[in-house]
Amino acid sequence: MTQITSVPALTPCGPGHQFVCYADSCSGVPGALHERTFAAVNQVVAALAPPPEFICFPGDEIIGLTADESALRRQWEHWFTQEMAWLDRAQIPLYHTTGNHTTYDAASTRVFQAVMDHLPKNGPPDQAGLSYFVRRDDLLLVFVNTLAAERGGEGRVETAWLATTLAAHADARYKLVFGHHPVFPVNGFAGAYQRELAPEDGAQFWALLMQHSVLAYCCSHILAFDVQVHQGVLQLLTAGAGTAHRMPEEIEYLHCVQLALDAEGLRYQVLDTTGAVRERLSWPLALPPQAEWQSLPLGEQPALPLQEEEVMVAWRFTGRVAADESGAPQTLLSGSNPGSALAPLWIGVQGRERRLAVLLSPQAGRSPHLWYGPALPATGPFAIQVALHQGMGPGGILWRWHEDRPWSSLTGASAWGAERLTWPAHWAVGHGQRGAVDAPFRGEDLQVYCTTTRL
Repeated sequence: MTQITSVPALTPCGPGHQFVCYADSCSGVPGALHERTFAAVNQVVAALAPPPEFICFPGDEIIGLTADESALRRQWEHWFTQEMAWLDRAQIPLYHTTGNHTTYDAASTRVFQAVMDHLPKNGPPDQAGLSYFVRRDDLLLVFVNTLAAERGGEGRVETAWLATTLAAHADARYKLVFGHHPVFPVNGFAGAYQRELAPEDGAQFWALLMQHSVLAYCCSHILAFDVQVHQGVLQLLTAGAGTAHRMPEEIEYLHCVQLALDAEGLRYQVLDTTGAVRERLSWPLALPPQAEWQSLPLGEQPALPLQEEEVMVAWRFTGRVAADESGAPQTLLSGSNPGSALAPLWIGVQGRERRLAVLLSPQAGRSPHLWYGPALPATGPFAIQVALHQGMGPGGILWRWHEDRPWSSLTGASAWGAERLTWPAHWAVGHGQRGAVDAPFRGEDLQVYCTTTRL
């Protein structure tokens, strides 16, 4: 393992906080594969300069999943006393959540509560040490149990206590919630209860985050790094602390996430085991005022030139959809290159419900990947914005109704996003790449505006 001595950390611009979030090491067994991979990630965390104020670990510290309670305790002891011996927890607190490898039955839950006896006991009475909150000046950290036995087990989360806690700390400038299971599927891996929260629990949970202006929900479980946004709230998933052999090659990688919070918002960098920055984001997004966006005429034209740096490109579409009942695709904008390859970018509406759709085809001869969003109104005018953020992976295909509304990620099943897109040379507004007869927009008054910004 190459020795890493210093990794620059993001720091707040003025008063704020900076910390690390990583999870799913699934270690605790001396000499096992995950001990080595977890050590490679820990080396990067230990090298951060300045060091984090605290660390959040949303689950699956140890491999667990054993009915031998003594073996389970030995795993926890090895994890804390050997694998995490480098960390001075008196100076840098380490906060945990439950996980499917650590609280999978009543016995393992009792062991978790025993080894985590240092965690606050301010959660629901029947979840001592399983759900809790930490207040650090103007920052509220809430840790939830997404395997709540009294609600049915894995994929279930209690929300009454969460609502009370968020309301009681309404004065906190920054609010973050941590849990093991994601609410929204990641990289196409969908499955209620085991891969993400139960639908009814997830809907209630997310509504609370929106209602109480929570900035982000940080989770793990799916072996990837992923960020999405839904109604302005980030779902940030990090599960790269050790289980490399289960990660899709050439897509995911071992990592930790280092974050900074200040008056400007949240910034993060995703660091691999060499200390290199692989992904990054500043949130909220910043775009020029809508009045400054460039108008694009109907028909074919050269695409706006882009620099090599990562960018976000946004379009605003207005018009009236056709009154016919055909569900045939209608193009809002298509981006193509010379040759016979499919257009690398297509934005339009599909189906009788006129649902917003984005198709990306970055590789010739491979099927396009589809992202879909809301249905446009069947009557009257519509106005909607679509953005491609090259630093957010598959969650970076975004939409909102207008500039005063929050962004949301479109729904897709891909493990990659606009970062793979080769910027097209030509745009066609109102029809596809093969001319006016190709998936034309059948409505009226289509107008398109565009803007770009460097990340």
